[in-house]
Amino acid sequence: MDEIKIFAPGTIANVSCGFDVLGLALDNVGDEMVIRKIPENGIIISKIVGQDLPLETHKNVAGVAGLALLAEANANHGFEIEIYKNIKPGSGIGSSAASSAGAVWAINELLGKPFGVKDLVRFSMEGERLATGVPHADNVAPALFGGFTLVRSQEELDIISIPTPSELYATVIHPQIEVKTADAREILKTNVSLKDAIKQWGNVGALISGLYTNDYELIGRSLNDYIVEPIRSILIPAFDSVKKQSIKAGALGCGISGSGPSIFALSKGEAKALEVAEAMKSVYNKVGIDYDIHVSKINQQGIKIL
Repeated sequence: MDEIKIFAPGTIANVSCGFDVLGLALDNVGDEMVIRKIPENGIIISKIVGQDLPLETHKNVAGVAGLALLAEANANHGFEIEIYKNIKPGSGIGSSAASSAGAVWAINELLGKPFGVKDLVRFSMEGERLATGVPHADNVAPALFGGFTLVRSQEELDIISIPTPSELYATVIHPQIEVKTADAREILKTNVSLKDAIKQWGNVGALISGLYTNDYELIGRSLNDYIVEPIRSILIPAFDSVKKQSIKAGALGCGISGSGPSIFALSKGEAKALEVAEAMKSVYNKVGIDYDIHVSKINQQGIKIL
């Protein structure tokens, strides 16, 4: 196989209580990429459609992640990458992660799969380092593993796949403003109170338990963030109203997707997720901000060949 076309999914990171450790993959939101072998060594990014992003290999997250893989691979050729961006940078639904993870996954396939998924996460994190200044794994892990993932450790990389209840759906609204992850990190506190930390730990543990036991009510009770959301939500217009109306419409819980500005809600069943979408739209229609909205089942596969 000399060429491959893939779908690289969008992702929701943090999932309210799990800052930098929890993430999930979306099913119908993502980028498409074409990766092919070329005789020259290294990586060439020949085309980007949909967004104005750099073609220079060292300035593009897909190029940087791919080079990290090639530095450890036994390859006597290089790769050309085409990126068809459907996820806008700064959207909060894993734009840089989709490009980073998609590139290394496809290159690994074309090389005959010499690397395991955990290695692919490690290479993808170099793309995240370029994009945000921090090599975090909470977006690239679910993109590569599929479903929900828990990053127990990033130093000695330890990632756990978490079961997903079959009726769980995500609704995501993306107001058409940009919040850069690096900027959203700068406003965070470096110290938190023990009281808030204890409540946050309790929610993380309960959310994992709810996912394992298909306890939708427990999942809903656990989707509360006492540490990051109160600070980052000020960057997102009408966040409190969207959250209030989503819960009123029957969402299990609602929070900031990644670093924002996208807002996500989880619901039991597609019908309820669609009702939540209407509730979200009603808020932004009154505010007068353009938006995209997505209703998606949780993607259990992650990246896939098209």
